Amino acid sequence: MIEHRPFAKLGRFDNDWLNARYHFSFSGYHDPARMNWGALRVWNDDEIRARSGFPPHSHADMEIITYVREGAITHKDSLGNEGRTEAGDVQVMSAGAGVTHAEYNLEDGPTRLYQIWLLPKARGGKPYWGAAKFPKGERSGKLVALASGFAEDQETGALPIRQDARLLAATLAPGSRADYAPAPGRNLYLAVAKGAAKVNGLALQERDAAAIRHEEKLTIEATEEAEIVLVDAP
Repeated sequence: MIEHRPFAKLGRFDNDWLNARYHFSFSGYHDPARMNWGALRVWNDDEIRARSGFPPHSHADMEIITYVREGAITHKDSLGNEGRTEAGDVQVMSAGAGVTHAEYNLEDGPTRLYQIWLLPKARGGKPYWGAAKFPKGERSGKLVALASGFAEDQETGALPIRQDARLLAATLAPGSRADYAPAPGRNLYLAVAKGAAKVNGLALQERDAAAIRHEEKLTIEATEEAEIVLVDAP
């Protein structure tokens, strides 16, 4: 089962510094049919204008992954962590029992990113933040785990999260393909961050997504140069 989620039909929020599109119910956007996809609770497509961002606010009991598509995001939290994450790279924050953080675009141009939230395996625990560089050339033609709750992915460089889930990404040249075989019973959510692609024959345009279950194998074919982001969650 593959359900097309066109970009034009996502929830939306716009103000003077943020243009956001919501794949799932979030903030003032509520759709009872789009509350979550398994443990995946939030997938926001955000464009943050230059020299602006999210002032300090708190989270608890959520695994928050930020995948930067353009520009950079600067993080600062109540644990003393500070960092700047650039396009193509990833940061994760396990909110645990509670953490306060701020996220700002301190660049001269807009920052575009996906913010992805997963429900954790267990509530509470010590908060954690981390970031890593993931050169796009190293995921050319194949899906690579960038954040994961599985030890085998962490051993190859994926950032740790507290859920049996993984975030993967690939860059595909026109006409090339990448395959993915999920374990039975998994909830997959795929977005085309750039370009266009077909997923098991379903055509997706730039910033479209697909909610996927009960597929033994995914075949992702780029119809133009494409950047693919995929979450595999319980």
